Amino acid sequence: MKKLTLAALLIGAFSAQAQAQSNVTIYGLVDAGLVRESGGAAGSVTKLTSGIGGQSRLGFRGVEDLGNGMQAVFNLENGFKADDGTMDNAGGALFNRLATVGLKSKDMGSLTIGRQYTMLYNALSQVADPFGAGYAGTAKNLFPTAGANTRASNSIVYSTPSFSGFSVDALYALGEQAGSNTAGRQYGLGLNFSQDALNVRLVHNNRNLDTVGKPSVDTAKNTLLAANYDFKVVKAFFGWEVNKGAGSSSVPVANAFGFKVAPKASSDSDNLLLGVNVPAGAGNIIASYTRMNDKTVNNQDANQIGVGYLYPLSKRTTAYVAYARIKNKNGAGYTVGNNNEAGSGDSAFNLGIRHSF
Repeated sequence: MKKLTLAALLIGAFSAQAQAQSNVTIYGLVDAGLVRESGGAAGSVTKLTSGIGGQSRLGFRGVEDLGNGMQAVFNLENGFKADDGTMDNAGGALFNRLATVGLKSKDMGSLTIGRQYTMLYNALSQVADPFGAGYAGTAKNLFPTAGANTRASNSIVYSTPSFSGFSVDALYALGEQAGSNTAGRQYGLGLNFSQDALNVRLVHNNRNLDTVGKPSVDTAKNTLLAANYDFKVVKAFFGWEVNKGAGSSSVPVANAFGFKVAPKASSDSDNLLLGVNVPAGAGNIIASYTRMNDKTVNNQDANQIGVGYLYPLSKRTTAYVAYARIKNKNGAGYTVGNNNEAGSGDSAFNLGIRHSF
C-alpha cells in the first residue's frame, strides 16, 4: 500500500510539473449560413452550407517552455462541415488544414515543419482582402490562391523576429518525388512591415509543377504586394499580384457557364484589389473591387464587386450578410464562391452566423 501511495504521489507531482511547463489549447470555428448563387449553367442554386466566412474547424495548439527563452510549439487543425457534420478532407487527411511542429524563440524567431500556410495566402487573406478570403466577396474568386498556393505539405517555414516593424518569412516545401529534387518542390519568401496603422507585405511564391517520368510542365510564379492602412474612420486595403507560368492562375470551376469552348487558365496575368472596411453602427461594412487581367491572347478578363456587413453579437459570435457579382469577358469563367466553395455562377448572396471558441 505504501509503495502504491508513493507511486501515486510521484505520478501526481510529474503531471503537475508537466502541466506547469506546457500549455495545450483547444480552439475552433463554427460557420454556417444560407447561400444563393445564380448566373451559371446550374441555374439558381439555394443551399445551406458551411465555412462561408471561414472554414469550420477544430484545432489543438500547444506550447512547451524549454528554458532560455526557447519554446516547443505544435498546431493540429481539422476542417469539418457544420451543415452536415462530415469532415472537410477530400484527400483523406485527418488534419487537412494544419499539422506543424517546431521551435520558437523571441530572439531567434520560429522554425516550423509540416503542412502550413504559404506566405502568398497569408498576405492576401490577412492584409490585402477586407473580406479575409471569405464570404461572397472573397479575393480568392479572382486571385490565384487555391490548392498548393494556400497550404504547402512537407514544408519548412522560418520566421524572423520583428526588428523595428520589419520581419521576414521563408518557406521551402519538398516535392518528395523519387528521382528528382526539383519536381513538385515549392518555395516562398515574404518581406513584412507592420507598425501603428500600416501593414505591408511583399511575397513571392514559386511552385514547380513537374512530375517525374512526365514531360516538363512549367513553374508557377506569383508575386503579391499587399497593404492596408487604418485611418480610424475607414480602413483601406490594396493588393497587386503578378502571375507568370502555366499553373500560376486557375479557373476554380472548369466550365461553370456551359460554354462550347471551356475557359482557359491564364499563364500571364495580374490582379488588382481595392477595398475598405468602414465602421457602421455596431458593425462594419466591407467592400472591394477586384480585377483579373489576362495578358495572353485569350484576353479572358474579369472584375468583381463585393459588399458585406458584419455584425458582432458578442466577442465570439458574428452575424453576416454579403453579396458579390463578377463580370466575365471574352469567355472567361470565374465564379462567385466563398471561403470554402468555388461557387456556381456569376453572383452570390450570403446570410449566416459564425462562432469562435
